[in-house]
Amino acid sequence: MGERGVKRAFKYRFYPTAQQADQLLRTFGCVRKVYNLALEARGRAWAEERRRISYAQTSAMLTEWKRTDELSYLAEVSSVPLQQALQHLHSAFTSFFAKRSKYPRFKSRKRSRAAAEYTRSAFAWRNGELTLAKMSVPLDIRWSRPLPEGADPSTVTVSCDAAGRWFVSLLVDVRNAETPPPGNSAVGIDLGLTSLATLSTGEKVPAPGFGKRDQTRLARAQKELARKQKGSKNQAKAREKVARIHVRIADRRRDFLHKLSSRIVQENQLVAIEDLAVRNLMGNRSLARAISDASWSELRAMLEYKCAWYGRELVVVDRFLPTSKTCSVCGLLRDPLPLGIRAWTCEGCGAQHDRDHNAAQNIVAAGQAVSACGGRVSPQRKPSGRAAGDEAGSHIARAMGVPAPEGRGDVKPRTPGRRSSSRPGSTPCPAAHG
Repeated sequence: MGERGVKRAFKYRFYPTAQQADQLLRTFGCVRKVYNLALEARGRAWAEERRRISYAQTSAMLTEWKRTDELSYLAEVSSVPLQQALQHLHSAFTSFFAKRSKYPRFKSRKRSRAAAEYTRSAFAWRNGELTLAKMSVPLDIRWSRPLPEGADPSTVTVSCDAAGRWFVSLLVDVRNAETPPPGNSAVGIDLGLTSLATLSTGEKVPAPGFGKRDQTRLARAQKELARKQKGSKNQAKAREKVARIHVRIADRRRDFLHKLSSRIVQENQLVAIEDLAVRNLMGNRSLARAISDASWSELRAMLEYKCAWYGRELVVVDRFLPTSKTCSVCGLLRDPLPLGIRAWTCEGCGAQHDRDHNAAQNIVAAGQAVSACGGRVSPQRKPSGRAAGDEAGSHIARAMGVPAPEGRGDVKPRTPGRRSSSRPGSTPCPAAHG
């Protein structure tokens, strides 16, 4: 087995004392306030003077805010979480100017995540006990799993969810992380609603439908919440009851996806998935609830960082590649193939296909072509733009043994933490001609 250094976060639940909870709640409020003040200052400077403000300038502003009578309470909490909030805002603006994300939004007391991040200078880690700045006693943490031997946390994030549960996340540098031995196995994954994932091996993972199981219970709790008087204690209790149902659903779903993704990554050297436009699909009112409950995006995110952990390769196949209506045996392209047809027979070779299994087989074939190339499988595009799009899937189609599909057909390899970019004139995949 190989060994490599990776950073991993270990999350635990803890139970603060009344004094610790009060201190942390005030810290959350100060973090939110500093973030919003800095965002307002940066927005005003750009609107009025077309001037960008750096992190160092916002840090100097924070010092001035603490000296005012109105914001003097900012000095009562640790300064490190406040500085980290400014760092997060700076990162948000960096992503915005690089066109990777939208313009940063103000944090809300009701809707935003209540969290504070402490770096090494703002906490003490001694004999397996964690003590945060401005606190005299360590946190009462429930160690549900042990930390790696010799672990020394570099960052600590404390959070509180809507149900009132407290969590602490420890970022640890695992220098001798054991990884499974490399292999030759590859798997393609076709995501769906009836079956959450259909693997190219033929295995179908049924959709657990955790949200559907508690739908009646959630609807009843939401109805009770709507009947409470605004601002009353009963409304707060009813809101917490609704939140507890939501976190129960989310916890069960997350646990299921963690187990599924870990098994897939540990058993296969190459994992190929389809690039689904989940946000666009959520516009379908009939399927939005089921798509949200399936949580395809969360499964993809888990596969991405776990492939990086275990030294596996993840390939994201372009959504326009006709994987469902292309015969994985002879390559005949069937057109059209309505969503209601879940099984079909190829007119060319007579092979009988399950729609999802056939798509998964084509996805893994495309992923193997990308792996053989070591880059993006894409033909050389012509200056005419859209006219060249008809040839976009020619090389990957040959790799799959199928005729070139109509429209787009690129395959995009995905590296965790990096964005794939189109490279006109890229070298065609040699596997496409084999």
